[in-house]
Amino acid sequence: MKNSPVRPGAISRRFRAPCVRVWQLAWPMILSNITVPLLGAVDTAVLGHLSSPEYLSGVAIGASVISMLLWAFGFLRMGTTGLVARANDDADGAAWLLRALCLAGVLGSLLLLLASPLLPVIVQWMNASAEASPHAHAYLQIRLLSAPLALANFALLGFFIGRLDSRAPLAILVTANLLNIVLDLLLILGLGMGAQGAAWASVCADVCGFAMGLWLMGKRHQPAVTQIRRVLLESNFWPWRNAAPWRELLHINADLFVRTCLLLFTLTFFTAQGAAQGDTVLAANAILLQLLMMTSYALDGFAHATESLVGRAVGRRSMAQFVRTNAAAGTWALTSAVLITLLLIGGEHWILPLFTNIPAVLSASLEYYTWLCALPLVAVWSYQLDGVFIGAGKSRQMRDTMIIATVMVFLPCWWLTRHWGNDGIWFSLFLWFGARSCGLMVYFYNYTKNNHWMSLELR
Repeated sequence: MKNSPVRPGAISRRFRAPCVRVWQLAWPMILSNITVPLLGAVDTAVLGHLSSPEYLSGVAIGASVISMLLWAFGFLRMGTTGLVARANDDADGAAWLLRALCLAGVLGSLLLLLASPLLPVIVQWMNASAEASPHAHAYLQIRLLSAPLALANFALLGFFIGRLDSRAPLAILVTANLLNIVLDLLLILGLGMGAQGAAWASVCADVCGFAMGLWLMGKRHQPAVTQIRRVLLESNFWPWRNAAPWRELLHINADLFVRTCLLLFTLTFFTAQGAAQGDTVLAANAILLQLLMMTSYALDGFAHATESLVGRAVGRRSMAQFVRTNAAAGTWALTSAVLITLLLIGGEHWILPLFTNIPAVLSASLEYYTWLCALPLVAVWSYQLDGVFIGAGKSRQMRDTMIIATVMVFLPCWWLTRHWGNDGIWFSLFLWFGARSCGLMVYFYNYTKNNHWMSLELR
């Protein structure tokens, strides 16, 4: 009997369904990501209206330090998402969440204990002025108090995304950031607490985010909560009785930690090289880099959706679901990157004036603006394929690609193009994104060709 032909309408429906599913998961994450720069803008505006600029400078330095410290532990979100997405039942997913929360508690406590005595040295390294240093130190001392909860929030967000629930992270981040904004106004402007008020507002937001995450778990994922209670009573859960899952958790997170540290190094090095060329170039690069980060917030929404859907496909050993997910998510991501590029090109003369009205800085920003317009089309695949490899649990490949891109592409390129001035560092960043995208594409092609995505060995 001959195989009946596949109708075009059936193919369309097969593609349309995963596209809709990807969008349903992605749009709450995109909105969640938008709250991050919004909060920073409000903090800057509130502190910028105080009588002295030293408050703004101190908090800017302190916030930069704490953001880098916490961002370095962002692997807790990524690693938890993939592990929970691949879990076969509620008990397995609950166990992974508990392990991630334990790891977050330990790392957060170590960060609090080890970083606190080093704060004076850290503030000095940041070249804070004599007036801003006390405010930066006070801000950091207070912010570190919530480090364990801030890292635990990463694990909770990873759990929700892994369970295909992107609206819970939206609710958590929007609520916590709105509370932060209200407390900024109350503590800074109302009570005159300055930098300490900004720090306490952020600490309260971390506490609120964690409490709301627990509440949403009970409301939206009751079976997992029930399993958490049962898992805690099982002696087999703890590492001294069953070390294999804990080793897998540590291996995945160690790979992601190395990757994140190299990412932070590259962006910090980029900023430092711009600073070496003068305040005007530094300010121009800061504006363009902020715009680049804003594009990544949108594109990361599709990467987050990919993490959970790919993890679900791998957990169920469904190659068909894996292919449909990547086709749909890749289409959304590429379309978004093209639209962002067109928006940047068309809005060149009204976007940049929103960030500065200083003629010299505006002129320098326009000079290097072409690099910004070109980057989304290259960077989109590094974001999107990160989502694929996180979902599939292939963290070692992400680590190796980042090492190659940073050590063998970015740094040598910067060294060879130093005489190009600021164009050299932008060209190096362009190649860095391109190397990450190409490296992950090579891994993706080989794994697909050899059917390794569904392998039991996830690393």
